Amino acid sequence: MIYKECKNCVMNNYITQIEFDEKGICNFCNFYMKEVLPILSKCQQEGELDRIVSIIKKERKSKYDCLIGLSGGVDSSYVALIVKRLGLNALAFHVDNGWNSDISVKNIKNIINKTGFDFFTYVIDWEEFKDLQLSFIRAGVIDIELLTDHAITAVALKLLKKEKIKYFISGSNYATEAIMPAGWSWYKWDSINIKHIHKRFGKLPIKTFPTYNFWGKFLLMTRYKVIRLLDYIKYDKFKAMEELSKNFGWEYYGGKHYESNFTKFYQAYILPTKFNVDKRYAHLSNLICAGLISKEQAKEELKKPIYYQDELEQELDYFLKKFNLTKDEFTKIMLEPPKSHYDYPNGVWINNFLKKFLKRLAL
Repeated sequence: MIYKECKNCVMNNYITQIEFDEKGICNFCNFYMKEVLPILSKCQQEGELDRIVSIIKKERKSKYDCLIGLSGGVDSSYVALIVKRLGLNALAFHVDNGWNSDISVKNIKNIINKTGFDFFTYVIDWEEFKDLQLSFIRAGVIDIELLTDHAITAVALKLLKKEKIKYFISGSNYATEAIMPAGWSWYKWDSINIKHIHKRFGKLPIKTFPTYNFWGKFLLMTRYKVIRLLDYIKYDKFKAMEELSKNFGWEYYGGKHYESNFTKFYQAYILPTKFNVDKRYAHLSNLICAGLISKEQAKEELKKPIYYQDELEQELDYFLKKFNLTKDEFTKIMLEPPKSHYDYPNGVWINNFLKKFLKRLAL
């Protein structure tokens, strides 16, 4: 196959689901320009953020104006800073899945101390979570992070209901997270997929792992409101890190979502090795589209090794000990052909029905 790269970003024809227009621009860039920029333009109209904040304060029915999640990463940390500046009283929460880096723990502690927000930590049972993650690793599916993302939303739903909070302010944003090939992840709400993969490959009963069903997703789309706060400002990730360092003593951890030790190993080793996926291409292309870096800067970043050998050996050893796996066992799993989430029972059909139902409801 002849190598072809987008004229605008660093996405190329070795990436699944890519298409190029007559100008050599990829479908991911065209999506950003045609779909994302108009949304951001609307969100960032003068007075729009003030209007949203006013509504949140007006509709407060309990001690808290809103709920925010904290991972110790740049996006969620910056949300905490902005929420504090806006004068909103937030309940902050964190889901501890057993993989926190020391830096992320320190960042979270500093943020809570500085903001004074009430803080709740949900600690996932490690033996259960280990069994769930191992079942996904053995299943050969790509989105192992589905488990953590699903648990975070499940805990958020419980807190929204318990504390009578309507607004969940999310760190998700278009400036850094709009570009991602569909085949590189799976639907985060799919508890059916989680259940069946674990039933086939897991060994322990799952009694306490936080989960939610399609009714929970329906509630998130109707009863509660998810606000993507960073889309309402001109979000510059690099300036945000400087502000966080100045205000909270916040520290960077080396890569997107690397505040989690598992995410780092997953993105820097499991994905490239087993699935031939390097998420840096999508992350950097997103920053190019957002005007935060140049294509030349992205190319320089891609020249760097995704893992330095001594670091890989150290973290592979940590990973294997954490999972009670031998190197031979893990190597065997990694050499097995990848499987699709579609190869296991899933809830896509229910989701499609729900989307059609909500569309009719809107009419």
